[in-house]
Amino acid sequence: MSPASVQACPDPALSGFLTAHELARPGESARWTPLAGGVSSDLWRVDLPGRSLCVKRALARLKVAADWQAPVSRNAYEWAWMRFASRHRPEAVPELLAHDPGAGLFAMAYLPPERYPVWKALLLHGEVDVTTAAAVGEALGMLHAASAGDASLAAEFATDDNFHALRIEPYLLATAAAHPALSDTLHSLAERTAATHLALVHGDVSPKNILVGPSGPVLLDAECAWYGDPAFDLSFCVNHLLLKSLVLPGHRTGLLRSARTLADAYVRCVDWEPRPAVEARAAALLPALLLARVDGKSPVEYLTEDRHRRFVRTMASALLRAPAPTVEDVLDAWTTALATVTESGTDRPD
Repeated sequence: MSPASVQACPDPALSGFLTAHELARPGESARWTPLAGGVSSDLWRVDLPGRSLCVKRALARLKVAADWQAPVSRNAYEWAWMRFASRHRPEAVPELLAHDPGAGLFAMAYLPPERYPVWKALLLHGEVDVTTAAAVGEALGMLHAASAGDASLAAEFATDDNFHALRIEPYLLATAAAHPALSDTLHSLAERTAATHLALVHGDVSPKNILVGPSGPVLLDAECAWYGDPAFDLSFCVNHLLLKSLVLPGHRTGLLRSARTLADAYVRCVDWEPRPAVEARAAALLPALLLARVDGKSPVEYLTEDRHRRFVRTMASALLRAPAPTVEDVLDAWTTALATVTESGTDRPD
């Protein structure tokens, strides 16, 4: 923690939140440190005498170049998703401390990075552990299985508008606008995804939102939570492993094995519908999400080279025009195409 990053409370409403929920005593000294997070929220580590915690506040306008608005009510659904997960996989979420839905605020335990490193950081530094991928796939599949067919959860997480604003529009529809020749296919995928309501979806299962803890993966940032298509979570996470396999040639084998292992572990948990059905939807979504991370509203930051972006566009377009029946088939096509790519050195994302 650098001195420049430590500050007094940035907003009186935040300190008031802590005292109102008895997380801090009136007048107690506190150090607020902004934490690196996603594009959709402000996040702070709060150091109090003898203890630390984490406070999160949703933003109405996301921190991306494109104009991307989203309702701050999603903060309440993130809290509710973590409460659900804590009942079924308590080790998979931080301890929950307090929530103020009106202010779009909640507090949770602070998990120190030396014990809970971010999976994305590990992967980008070449620490590719296939057992972590297996644990992520199993945790995700078990949470989907625990929620499938639950009418009360379906009613609680009827967040179709949130999911449209945070995922359908910026990923699928914005990409369709950028690729008119694929527009019909992407619009059809968007419509099918939006109309599928089978299980509680996290909505942002990305390595940047997964900590590798001593008891297994810890999932963060569930503000896209939605009772919808579980195939979205599977394809969203595998997508990130494939993109990293493109830009990290020295660790390609491990990343591709991780993608396969994650998908296999997930599919073994599927008991709410025939496994080929969820696999087919995930396999169709996967190339759409790959293309979205180049030409949607939230392009991935490490695809800095034109040749990498061209590769993604070529592969994703081909798979959208001729959909593969399973995730494994998508991985086979991606792996085969990667073998033809000529890499210069061992370029690494910034």
